[in-house]
Amino acid sequence: MTGPDLAVVVSDVTDFAALEAKWRDLETRSDPSFFQSWTWTGCLVEQRFPDPVLVEAREAGRTVALALFNRRGGTLYLGESGDPALDCPYIEFNGVLAEAGREADLTWACLRAARGAPGRWGIGGPRLVLDGIDATTEAAAALTGQLRQVRSLAAPVVDLADQKQCFLDRRSANTRQQLRRSNRDYARAGPVTIERAETLARANAFLEGLIALHQTAWTARGQVGAFAAPFFGRFHRALIARGLARGEIALLRVAAGDQTIGFLYNFSYRGRCLAYQSGFDYAHAGPHQKPGLTCHHEAIRLAHRAGARRYDFLAGDDRYKRSLSDRVEMLFWTEVVDRYSARFAGWWLWDRVASGRRSLARGRDAATEKIARFRHAVRER
Repeated sequence: MTGPDLAVVVSDVTDFAALEAKWRDLETRSDPSFFQSWTWTGCLVEQRFPDPVLVEAREAGRTVALALFNRRGGTLYLGESGDPALDCPYIEFNGVLAEAGREADLTWACLRAARGAPGRWGIGGPRLVLDGIDATTEAAAALTGQLRQVRSLAAPVVDLADQKQCFLDRRSANTRQQLRRSNRDYARAGPVTIERAETLARANAFLEGLIALHQTAWTARGQVGAFAAPFFGRFHRALIARGLARGEIALLRVAAGDQTIGFLYNFSYRGRCLAYQSGFDYAHAGPHQKPGLTCHHEAIRLAHRAGARRYDFLAGDDRYKRSLSDRVEMLFWTEVVDRYSARFAGWWLWDRVASGRRSLARGRDAATEKIARFRHAVRER
């Protein structure tokens, strides 16, 4: 709970080195996601946050919460720049870094302070953009202004903490059958193995292999692929250099003998393994070979042996994610504004127009159905 001794200050950032020390210290007293760690947040931070705003909550002489925003126009972006070219790394499980056990109250206090930040914001203070947040952060945000949910995505999760039942035994009979058939087919080329890159040179080699397979698969579908954005690759090469030695980056190669099945780019942080990016060799996969299923199964087993509590597939609805996961958690992309702002008025008007269009469409469908039933009755006579 927040108390009378809690002080929340909003300020510009002038010294990122000092902020890193403060952020790393709070990390040890928090239960953050990897996307809230300084390894992620501080990667190319001066480029990603050209106009940074820090919200800091202090209590009894210590920092208990931190939130880094970038100011762009009349908007504050949590954990992002607001520039699509710089935000292509795509943040998830975003939120305020807060002391463990106090996340809800401290998140509300920090977001409320951000909404009241001094500056020329127009009516009601700055608009907040909160991308990839969980339900706790969204609930706190809703108490600070008028919240609009832009979209939501399911993030499948595999629970690894339960030792009572083998992971594979919890999957459906169809998933087990497909996985075993895929592994048998791959094993004809040699044993199915998984290797984690231990050196930066090896990690970069795996990354290049992943990029090649990833881009090939996506361009074949008529899409550009994640690595088509120049900053995406630059950010992740820098992130790998920052996080590999800390054990927070896992570049994995799954192979059958000498044949590469695919590469995975995962994060490993606080007992969670997060499957961030992948590249699978679909071009050489046989009809019963499932490279995504086989690769993630091997990575899940590796994470379990390393003591991970959960394996996060992150946002997305790929079939192998649904097949291998135990449950889903919802992530939200939201905006917060003042009820009396021009933006809220625009939202309200757009919702009314959209609702009217849906009503008209339902009316047309109902009328069409009535006409069809009438014609059918006439023919029956």
